This record gives sequence, structure tokens and C-alpha cells, in this order.
Amino acid sequence: MKFGVALIVTLAASQAMAGTGGDSFDSIWVTLTDWMQGTLGRVVAGSMVLVGIVSGIVRQSIMSFATGVGGGVGLYNTPTIIESIMTATLPAAHSLATTAVPLANQI
Repeated sequence: MKFGVALIVTLAASQAMAGTGGDSFDSIWVTLTDWMQGTLGRVVAGSMVLVGIVSGIVRQSIMSFATGVGGGVGLYNTPTIIESIMTATLPAAHSLATTAVPLANQI
């Protein structure tokens, strides 16, 4: 029964195409990126580090300092990480597949 349902769902599936257009939110993304990697982002990241240092001194723990530094670094690098994930394309996957298949055959 489960196999039949899976077969019907597989055969009835239509082609899905992801859109590459849609520039509606580009201005918002550019604004957020400018804020995070511009002067505002540096001020917020510096504040996170400063609060982490003060909290680390109060609690006498290095973990508060590390959390502040990690938050500041994460805030600054978030746009770059998101851009890298969202702009991944199939040619990169194809080059990985052509490398991985011969390696898998030799195991």
C-alpha cells in the first residue's frame, strides 16, 4: 500500500522551477547589508563585545566574553554567509559529483 502511494506521488509530480527574478526585496536586502557591515553594524558588534567583556568581568567567566565576540563576528559576517548559501548553483554540484563518483568507485 505504501509503495503504491509513493509510486503514484512520484509519477504525478510535476516539474518545479525556482524563480531567479523578483527584485522586489533587493533594496531591503541592500539596506540590511549596509547596516550590518557598515558603521551601524560595527557599533552594534563593538557593543556586543563590550557587553561581553563587562559581563565576563562581572561573572568572572571567559564564556561571556566569547559569546559577545561570537555575536559580533556573526552579525558582521551574516550577509556574506547568506549570499554564499543563496547563490549556490548547479555547476558547483556537478563538479562535486564528477569528483565524488570516481572516489566512491575506488572504495
